[in-house]
Amino acid sequence: MLDGHLLIDAHVHVPVLDSVAPAWRQWACDFGPAGILHDLWGSDGHPLPDRLDRLFEEQGVDAALLFCEYSPKATGYQAFDDLLPIVEHNPARFRPVANVNPHLHFPVADEVNRQLDHGAAALKLHPVHGGFRCDDRALYPAYEVLAQRGVPLVVHCGTSSFPGSMNELADPQFLLPVVRDFPTVDVVLAHGGRGWWYDTAAFMALAYEHVWIELSGLPPKRLPDYYARFDLARLAQKWIFATDWPGVPGTAQNAQAVAGLGFDDATAAAVLGGNALKVYAGLDHLNGPNEGASS
Repeated sequence: MLDGHLLIDAHVHVPVLDSVAPAWRQWACDFGPAGILHDLWGSDGHPLPDRLDRLFEEQGVDAALLFCEYSPKATGYQAFDDLLPIVEHNPARFRPVANVNPHLHFPVADEVNRQLDHGAAALKLHPVHGGFRCDDRALYPAYEVLAQRGVPLVVHCGTSSFPGSMNELADPQFLLPVVRDFPTVDVVLAHGGRGWWYDTAAFMALAYEHVWIELSGLPPKRLPDYYARFDLARLAQKWIFATDWPGVPGTAQNAQAVAGLGFDDATAAAVLGGNALKVYAGLDHLNGPNEGASS
């Protein structure tokens, strides 16, 4: 809990260091706390579950969603199964998020099902690093699995500075056919349209019941500027708190900054944890009188 609110960080990276590109390690050092890779990863490059658990507890994080990524031409080949030791250490706090790349996984539905069977809270797609569009029909079998199992889709919708990134694929409008063809699937726009698509992401979130904006990688104090054309209090009803950790100084600091944007208590509670509780799978154990979800 943070200041009496459920806190869910819906976008966290804890890869095995040998699996990521040098640019990822440099990014973590540049934007994360000093010494983070030394303090929270072992000499073999594997994350240390006990230290991670203690850190997130100190930051007031009730649940952290752990990401992987199959993008060998950009950030690396970060295997889903590398997340499982962290989840096993504290399954109440940590949930894995599935990831597939249609260039690497076939049949794609089989791999999605495999990862969901290990408790994945969502399926994340990274078109910018993976080199594909999310309206590619090759991905429709994956979306059918999500619809059948009641699991959300998270998509990187924003620019990336990593070498090899294909930023032209980040446009949220490429998801419009998916939203139309799979109307019951919650679609979460990670990074909220960062770069050139803030308006597109915001419009989609307000226009479609099952589209959400995830705040990872967005400085909280800049949110009113990024979404200046919209009623911020109304748009915040569709926000999901996330940090893109370890690329932030601290989770609690970001969460308090988001809550400090002038929202009422119910809205702040929804952003910090309540909306995530409604969207992601496998978080029912966090349901309680203080989750603060609003509709």
